[in-house]
Amino acid sequence: MRRIVGRGYAVFVALAALSAACGGGEEAQPPAEEAQQAAPQQAPQAAAPAMPEAALPAGVTQEMVAQGQQIFMGAGICYTCHGPDAKGTPLAPDLTDNTWINVDGSYDAIVQLVKTGVAQPEEHQAPMPPMGGAQLAEDQVRAVAAYVYTLTPR
Repeated sequence: MRRIVGRGYAVFVALAALSAACGGGEEAQPPAEEAQQAAPQQAPQAAAPAMPEAALPAGVTQEMVAQGQQIFMGAGICYTCHGPDAKGTPLAPDLTDNTWINVDGSYDAIVQLVKTGVAQPEEHQAPMPPMGGAQLAEDQVRAVAAYVYTLTPR
């Protein structure tokens, strides 16, 4: 078997991760040795948006926002479809602009969208499974929603 190295393999691994995270079908699995050598790195961490406590929805704290960012960039795998900067990809929308496609942009609506996903997206290629395909507890869902809420200029 010919060993695949370099950029082509990195692209293959990234596309396989995007496909899996965004509700794609079956994906090819690279041999274990090659997968370990080319393990994708976690998305870069940027500082969580600072929003005055008074501007946050009732019950949302800066700590929730920071936790939500960590989940967005890590275990929640949100960044694989929305991008590490949350500015969107062909698979999923920009979360940093003022345009909300499936909800009104309120905190409660974002919480509900994260819980249920988007089975039939209006403007993007990939459906969003509930919780983006991750297994999140209620407090984690609320934290991700808090982070996403702070991404939109208000």
